[in-house]
Amino acid sequence: MSSPKTFKIKESEIELKKLLKISPAMIAKRLQALLVFKRNQDTGISKRLVADEIGVNHNSVQTWRSMYIKGGLQLLMSHSNIGYKPSKISDEQEQAIKEKLTNPQNGMVGFIELLEWFNKTFKTDINYKTFHGFVVRKFAAKIKVARKTHIKKDVQAVEAFKKTFSKSVRKSSLKKGKSLKK
Repeated sequence: MSSPKTFKIKESEIELKKLLKISPAMIAKRLQALLVFKRNQDTGISKRLVADEIGVNHNSVQTWRSMYIKGGLQLLMSHSNIGYKPSKISDEQEQAIKEKLTNPQNGMVGFIELLEWFNKTFKTDINYKTFHGFVVRKFAAKIKVARKTHIKKDVQAVEAFKKTFSKSVRKSSLKKGKSLKK
């Protein structure tokens, strides 16, 4: 087994701890690794022991160590993540989707039907996977969720049925000699 790689860390432990407090989570792990290397600077410590101590993969520790040796603290604290791509769906289109999803009379059965409506309405050609991810992320929509009521249900007919049904139940139970009250 080879001996651990040793290198000189210019910053003090106090400086590193201050930076650790104000750093985002992604950078904080890197600084934690650097702190462990700093504490064991005289004797040296393997990347695997550092990884075990801070709870990351040893390859990440090796990458961070190389970054520090190559470019110092400035390179270690930089990252190339640029964030999410801008949305292909505008605010106006998002509002239309929201209205369509919240309308109980829309009759949409699934995401494919919703996507076809969207592409036809806004004259676009958005990929299913992109559209599905957007709708699930923004509106927490689910595929083919059962409706509480049928979209073509006649509300007046339902009320009339309820009135006649409850009357007929009362009549039949009274004929049989049963009481509705217990």
